[in-house]
Amino acid sequence: MTQIQYLKNPRADEIDDSPAEFLQQLGQASCIVLDGEDTSRNRAFVTLLHGNEPSGTKALFRWLKSGQKPAVTTICIVASVQAALEEPVFEYRVLPDMRDLNRCFRAPFDDGQGMLAKEILDLLQEYNPEAVVDMHNTSGSGPGFGVAIYADAKHKALVSLFTNRLVTNDLRLGALMEISEHLFPTVTIECGGRLDDDADELAWLGFQRFFTLTDIFTAENIEEDIEVLRNPVRLELADDCNLEYADVPGADHDLILKTDIECHNFGLVKKGTQLGWVGDKGLSIFSASNIESECVLDELLTIENKCLYTSQNLKLFMITNNPVIAKMDCLFYAVKDNGNDISEF
Repeated sequence: MTQIQYLKNPRADEIDDSPAEFLQQLGQASCIVLDGEDTSRNRAFVTLLHGNEPSGTKALFRWLKSGQKPAVTTICIVASVQAALEEPVFEYRVLPDMRDLNRCFRAPFDDGQGMLAKEILDLLQEYNPEAVVDMHNTSGSGPGFGVAIYADAKHKALVSLFTNRLVTNDLRLGALMEISEHLFPTVTIECGGRLDDDADELAWLGFQRFFTLTDIFTAENIEEDIEVLRNPVRLELADDCNLEYADVPGADHDLILKTDIECHNFGLVKKGTQLGWVGDKGLSIFSASNIESECVLDELLTIENKCLYTSQNLKLFMITNNPVIAKMDCLFYAVKDNGNDISEF
């Protein structure tokens, strides 16, 4: 059964008056086809794979209301509309008991989320875009960055439309950006915190470049301007871990993280920085493996008198103070302070 509806060249006066009303108007996963000045080429913009990440929807809404025409034909896929509309609007990453859609872009496609992901893949292959931008927000507050599986010229050029920071990763989780391996250049743009005005502005400025530039693969000084962080490690929590955010230790939790932990996003986190407190289970509540599936937990964290500290200088990102997302996804990603793999000597 088809989950995606199609709209073509909607007029500005046909779009409702706010991003939330626009989503209500759509009502379901949608593909909006916008004819370009050049109809011989296609690009693709994907947003709302997670229902609580609004910056991409806001940028698309703003573009549609402007009545502008893109440089080339562009398909705009708005995915998790129903999750986004669940009250309160833009609060639910996914609907209860459903898989994370951005972990479903590889077989098997045997449930509702998998079938939607397969439909998105089929649609992209039908249009064969010269590039795909998948726009997200981070769950915690912090600066924007791009994610790709390659750091070649094309992927750097795409990221540079939005930000000067690129994360590359050999880990395969079933994310949309992984189609770069065999289909088309694809980048994820993490605009910044989902509640941050700066994230909406970054999304809009980059969105305009992606939609209006005739050539998106020629950007000056890309090699010099893009900071590349390679193969970050994911710090994950055990399913039964009891997590809280507070500024004082407590006796009834396996892990307490400091309430200002988001301040460490993309800053240098020096060795011995305290992140919080742990209970009697100690480090056993965590898992962290490199791309060779080797445990690297001791290279990230250490405990002294139940206080949790970093064990070397690090750069951390995707830190969140949302306990649901911290447990569903991960606590944070980490690389060495020079941007390299944790395991690199």
